[in-house]
Amino acid sequence: MTRRDLIAGNWKMNATHLEAIQMVQKLSYRLDPADHERVDVVVCPAFTALRSVQTVIEADHLRIQLGAQNVHWEESGPYTGEVSPLMLSRLGVRFVIVGHSERRQVFGEDDTVVARKLKAVVATGMTPILAVGETLDQRDRGETDEVIGAQARTALRGLDADQLGRMAVAYEPIWAIGTGHNADPDTAAAAALVIRAVVSELGGLEAAAAARILYGGSVNPGNISAFMAKREIDGALVGGASLDPDQFAAIVRYWV
Repeated sequence: MTRRDLIAGNWKMNATHLEAIQMVQKLSYRLDPADHERVDVVVCPAFTALRSVQTVIEADHLRIQLGAQNVHWEESGPYTGEVSPLMLSRLGVRFVIVGHSERRQVFGEDDTVVARKLKAVVATGMTPILAVGETLDQRDRGETDEVIGAQARTALRGLDADQLGRMAVAYEPIWAIGTGHNADPDTAAAAALVIRAVVSELGGLEAAAAARILYGGSVNPGNISAFMAKREIDGALVGGASLDPDQFAAIVRYWV
């Protein structure tokens, strides 16, 4: 099965709504229609910029897709400061990052919370980008496969084969996020195989063949082609480099 590449930019807590408008417009100018035939391009602004970016995407008929960085698992309720899946889907959000290491480490989200969020995203018709990854200590102890396998298994358990086949899972080693250091392509490809094996275990071979496995962690224009050369890797979840439209466009067009 041929899987369509997916390149998603996680803007994190950066860019006001006005800056976000400029960023998505500049990105669109740097991409050709042929690029969108090959790659699903997603930008994930802060909550405060989602409506502004959505308006630009719709008004200018851009093929860039809208993503969100986080979500609550309930549709509504007394959860001050939270944003529900329904709110996001009504804004035209197509993808939602779930389980990013910063949510896990800084905000205390465990595998159970991640699983609840992921299933809420799926139930609302959006596509989760599930992030899994190990710490440096876990890596040094040789626990990478065990850690990412357990994270993926807990989050994905209970989904049917069709839902699993539409998943995106990003291997993001925690020690590589924002550090300037990245996993080598062989390591990333091996991790992708572990994740795909979990999908196969839960949903069968067809689901595993359809699910998209991404790499994230200090991705930049200089290293993206080496990752994409691995057939196990179907795209990237990009952090800091996605804030620069020139760099992000170069990552999207990794084959040039």
